[in-house]
Amino acid sequence: MKKIVIIGGCAAGPKTAAKAKRVNPEHKIELYTMENIVSYSACGMPYYIEGSVPSAENLIIRKPEDFEKQGINIFLNHKCTKILPNEKTVILNAGDESKKVSYDELVLCIGSKPYTPKIKNINLKNIFHLKVLEDGIKIKEKMGQSKNVIMLGAGYIAIELLEGFVKNGLNVTIIERGREIMTQFDPEISAIIREHIIQKDGKQVHFIMEDEIVEFLGKEEFEGVVTKNGKTLHADFCVIAAGVVPNVELAREAGIEIGITGAIKVDNRMRTNIPHIWAAGDCTEETCLITRKPLYAALGTIANKQGRVVGINVNTDENGVYEAFEGILGSAVTKYFNFSMSTTGLTETAAKRYAQHANIEPISATITKRDKAGYMPGSNNITIKVVADKRTGELLGAQAVGAGDADKRIYTITSALRANLTVSEFLHLDLTYSPAFSSTIDPLLTAAYKLKDLIDK
Repeated sequence: MKKIVIIGGCAAGPKTAAKAKRVNPEHKIELYTMENIVSYSACGMPYYIEGSVPSAENLIIRKPEDFEKQGINIFLNHKCTKILPNEKTVILNAGDESKKVSYDELVLCIGSKPYTPKIKNINLKNIFHLKVLEDGIKIKEKMGQSKNVIMLGAGYIAIELLEGFVKNGLNVTIIERGREIMTQFDPEISAIIREHIIQKDGKQVHFIMEDEIVEFLGKEEFEGVVTKNGKTLHADFCVIAAGVVPNVELAREAGIEIGITGAIKVDNRMRTNIPHIWAAGDCTEETCLITRKPLYAALGTIANKQGRVVGINVNTDENGVYEAFEGILGSAVTKYFNFSMSTTGLTETAAKRYAQHANIEPISATITKRDKAGYMPGSNNITIKVVADKRTGELLGAQAVGAGDADKRIYTITSALRANLTVSEFLHLDLTYSPAFSSTIDPLLTAAYKLKDLIDK
């Protein structure tokens, strides 16, 4: 029997606890979280704010008593302040009380924290991040009292919040320091996304590009912003959605190795460099399955998979059979109302960066086509961009956006990337067809045919 101590209770931590207990019910498992809840869907918070999820309670997956029935001890409102690897103990604070807890195996699922730029008066009331469930509750409450909001950043979270704000009648100004929104995509694909939002909701949504906030206005409460380019804007509240950074201070102080991405470095078993200390979720860096280089991607799917791997491997002896987490493709999807956007693998921009250090020659093809037979109700345009290596013909990645089923095309490319398929091999895939689901030649194959022609030139 082992005593397994887990720090963190959003996604990876609960997954680790549940899996480890199922593998060996004899283990004593303790999970500590600094929040007052455990095991909830952070990814669902924009949809709770928007209103399609009726209550914050709906986002809670399992309650402490559910874990207790399984024999897992949950400790809420406990903050880990120090790890003592030589003693195999951690120090935890609960209010004014501090206690030392021993472990046989320690699993760090300490997540990430919002990136907070250095801006004057950033601590004013009604300036929000969206990270924990309490943030979502506060934003929803303030939204109901407001008419205007400013958002800093234009990534996945910002776009998901934008839908909710627009649906609830707010006027939204998005300030982005880059030339395009959604920089996870190539610039011309990002431009399609922005143009769609403007065409649909340009009366409510205003983009300010290549600018940034340098000062928040207000005495105690937020009243507006001043930008680097000299604009003064007023609103009822502001949301900073400028991305996240891994929580690593606790690990670094304990001597745990931090990778080049700034996240905790782990092997494919999710072990850190210190024996009996593991890590999973948003605090860790992953390996890109294409470049084999370190990559950081704070996604709920990754956290749950890693938690499962740790839950298995804490039960395995050094020379025993283990579960491996080999890496990721960075696959992601989101939507703005009925307009979906999805990506996997390398964008052309990323592939060109990679080509500076690798023997590849990136090439791409982009097509726009109906997602199903044009005579079918609900037929919509979908734009697909596929990237490959001209020298080998091997697929490197793809992006898909549009009112059609963009995500299901990316599912197919994800599988092809894991199988290391070339474009020629991909063209022989036996994809399904019905007028209600696709054109006779699926848009994905049309893009691949175009790419094949470019490779053969």
